[in-house]
Amino acid sequence: MIAVVSGGIDSVTMAHHLSAEGHQPHVLAVDYGQRHRKELEFARLAAERLGAPYEEADLSGVRGVFRGSSLTDPAVAVPPDTGPHRSNPNIVPNRNAVLLSVAFALAVVENAPVVAFGVMADDIGPSDTSLEFLRAFVAMERIATRGHGHPDLDLIAPLAELHKSEVITLGAGLKVPWDETWTCFRGEEVHCGRCAACAERREAFITAGVEDPTRYAR
Repeated sequence: MIAVVSGGIDSVTMAHHLSAEGHQPHVLAVDYGQRHRKELEFARLAAERLGAPYEEADLSGVRGVFRGSSLTDPAVAVPPDTGPHRSNPNIVPNRNAVLLSVAFALAVVENAPVVAFGVMADDIGPSDTSLEFLRAFVAMERIATRGHGHPDLDLIAPLAELHKSEVITLGAGLKVPWDETWTCFRGEEVHCGRCAACAERREAFITAGVEDPTRYAR
């Protein structure tokens, strides 16, 4: 099983959950030129904890194609969290299609039957985080990989029905070390505490009633 792991709370919890369920995840992290590349360190740590193979795909050159997003474009600042944005600068359009394409390429090489993706209920939207997208993507991949790799290729999203606080509750039961996960969009020495990702992280721990060990700059 190929598990796409960014190093964040959701994907790291997913990897622990899959391992606890008896699966053997092959952890894949992707460097797509993200500002918060620091997250990849935590994907590797998760793989080490689980005794899982770890691979890191270097797609950092795609950063220029992903211009216009605060996560990939140095000219676009990461905004402080001020609630919903009409045009969200933190979104990288079509990113998940790129990440999943790499994951399925690895699945063919490893003859893995399943790719696991850590999208959660709060992520489900109209575009490349939608269940409609995931269903269409695996249908496309079954055609694209026909005659290669595993004949029953599948794509699963184990956390798709869980909200962030519920993911934390699940992870707490699995003893996920939260200080070995990364969320902040800024990718500095510690979590900034001001961006949308940090705000979501803080709120989820409070809602879940789980102690947050994260160091925030403010």
